[in-house]
Amino acid sequence: MRDGVGPSRVRIPRGISEGARDGSGATAHPTVAAYLTARFPADAQRIAEKIAAGEVVDADGAPITAGTPCTPGAEVFYYRDPPREEPVPFALQVLHRDARLLVADKPHFLASMPRGRHIAETALVRLRRSTGIDALAPAHRLDRLTAGVLVFTVDPDARRAYQELFAAGAVRKTYEAVCSAPPSVALPTVLRSRIVKERGVHRAYEMPGAPNAETAVERVPGGERFRVRVRPATGKTHQIRVHLASIGAPVMWDPLYGADPNPGTAADGDAVPQDFSCPLQLLARSLEFTDPFTGARRRFVSERALELW
Repeated sequence: MRDGVGPSRVRIPRGISEGARDGSGATAHPTVAAYLTARFPADAQRIAEKIAAGEVVDADGAPITAGTPCTPGAEVFYYRDPPREEPVPFALQVLHRDARLLVADKPHFLASMPRGRHIAETALVRLRRSTGIDALAPAHRLDRLTAGVLVFTVDPDARRAYQELFAAGAVRKTYEAVCSAPPSVALPTVLRSRIVKERGVHRAYEMPGAPNAETAVERVPGGERFRVRVRPATGKTHQIRVHLASIGAPVMWDPLYGADPNPGTAADGDAVPQDFSCPLQLLARSLEFTDPFTGARRRFVSERALELW
C-alpha cells in the first residue's frame, strides 16, 4: 500500500508465451516487459522506467527485470501513475468504527473505491489515509453520484462474512430520492425487471427476460417536490435510478437517466461533474442487518440531507 492506494495486478494469460509453439493462437512474448508493453502501449515508456527502478514485482515481491521470462498464469504488480483528479469539495464522515467495521457517510461525487480515473478521490483511499488502516476494504459500494451510508471492513478475517450479507440480499437498505416528475404508476409499488449494465457502456438498461432487480417505492408526503422512499431488494448497478426513470419519475439532477441526460460521461458510468451545486438527489439513508459474528441487529443512519428534500 502506498498512501492508501494498493498496486495494480496483471495476470499473464496462460499460453501467452507458448502460443507460437502449441498452436493456441496466442501472441508469444518472451519477457514480462514485452507483454506489458504490448498490453499497455500508451504506457510503454513509463513501464520501462518502473521496471528499471524495481517498481514492478512478482507475487513474491521480487522485482521484475527487463529479462524476466513471461510465465503463463503468473501475477505481476505495479503502481500506476495517479491521474489528475478534480478534488471533491465535500467531507467524508465516519458514523461508526469498531474492531470489524467502519461505517462512513459518503458525500455525492465521491467514488466508493479506486476505479478508472478515480483513485485518490475515493472513499476507500480517503479513509485509509485518515485512519491509517491499510486493510480497510469495502463490504459493498454506492454509485459515485449517490450519497449516504457505506460499510467497510477493518478486519480482513471478517471481510467475507459482511460481503456475503450484501451479496445474499440480507441487508435492508432504505434510500430517499427527490423525483423530477410524479410517477406514471400509483404508489406504493414494487418494480421488477431485468437490468443489464454492459462493460464500457455508460447507462444500464432494462430488457425482456426474468427479473433480476426488485425495488419497492413509496411516496413520502409533504414538501414542495415529489419525494419517495425506496427499498431495493437487489443491488444492480444504477438500479434505483433506472427503475424510477422507467415509471417517468427520474431522480432530480440525474445526468444519465433524467429527462435531459448530460452528454459528458465517463467510462465508469457516471457523468463528469459539471456543477457540484447540483448533486444527484438520491441518498442511502440507512442500512440494517444481523451481525454475522454477534447476532445483534445493527442499524446505521446517514446524517446527510438532500438539498431538495
